[in-house]
Amino acid sequence: MKLLSTTAFGLAAAVATGLAGPVAAQTKLTMYYPIAVGGSLTDVVDGIVTKFEAANPDIDVTAIYSGNYDDTRVRALSAISSGEPAQLAVMFSIDAYDLIEQDLIIPFEDVATTDADKAWLGSFYPALMANSLIEGKTWGIPFQRSTIVAYYNKDLFRAAGLDPEAPPTVNGKAKVSQRAEQNVATFGLA
Repeated sequence: MKLLSTTAFGLAAAVATGLAGPVAAQTKLTMYYPIAVGGSLTDVVDGIVTKFEAANPDIDVTAIYSGNYDDTRVRALSAISSGEPAQLAVMFSIDAYDLIEQDLIIPFEDVATTDADKAWLGSFYPALMANSLIEGKTWGIPFQRSTIVAYYNKDLFRAAGLDPEAPPTVNGKAKVSQRAEQNVATFGLA
């Protein structure tokens, strides 16, 4: 089996009972993924699963779209309690602390033991891996990382009497918003 190779299949939590054993023919994996509704994101994840299964024909992955992140965590913990845990779950990185404390997951180093596995684990951008590492061990793999971005309309800033080349800092945002509201009916920040 390729250790979920370049598709980086999104292991946010590897449940100990699922990855600790050897991979046999017709291995079935269950993955909880936080999507509350269908649509284009569901199609993307389904595509990743399809590519993974094509590269690993002895493995069948069932992606269960389990709601938001909180719903996904509850479902993953409930599945563990029922004795039928999912082997993969996309969860918040902060959830790892609780899962570790309850001894519900194992670090990747316990199963990623070959040189190829270790190279794969080391292939992620270090800044993205930072919150996957706890006390020197890897407890998750980054997947669907978000970057918060503020867009602003320079024309609307000018119309509000603001300098569009010097956008406000986070601390100054409230004052700028008040000025913009007084001078323009349309907001310059989104």
